Amino acid sequence: MSFVITGLPVEEFRPMFGLSDRELAERGVIRQTAATSAGFPCRITLEDAEAGQTLLLLNYEHQPADSPYRSRHAIYVNEAAMETRRAVDAVPGCLAARPYISLRAFDAAGMMTAAELAPGVMLAPVIEKMLADPQVAYLHAHNAGRGCFAARIDRN
Repeated sequence: MSFVITGLPVEEFRPMFGLSDRELAERGVIRQTAATSAGFPCRITLEDAEAGQTLLLLNYEHQPADSPYRSRHAIYVNEAAMETRRAVDAVPGCLAARPYISLRAFDAAGMMTAAELAPGVMLAPVIEKMLADPQVAYLHAHNAGRGCFAARIDRN
């Protein structure tokens, strides 16, 4: 089963890039500098930021469905992001590099129908298996440790 993993739309965040720390704080956003080249995953590019790059840490509603599973969580977006990543039949670096990813399946009404835990390097077959269920409308990937939203996955 062909799938696509899509980053968040850069257009949503571009107006915040370059704002002062005070302006960001007024919006509940914190600027952080990546200390290493791992551990600072951008939800737009679906890659970890390089050491020294700046990211915005903010609360984001990744599951806006009008269901008990409506959800928000902290995410990073890299201020150097230029375009939204769209990975077809491939697992982007910031997912593949994680020890475990939690995949959560949702139906068209935003109700969770299944969940699986898989090593980042083994995500593709689990994604394909979960999307083979006709009642599944889309998947959400979350980092297993901190629970942060990582990406949305759809049939291609």
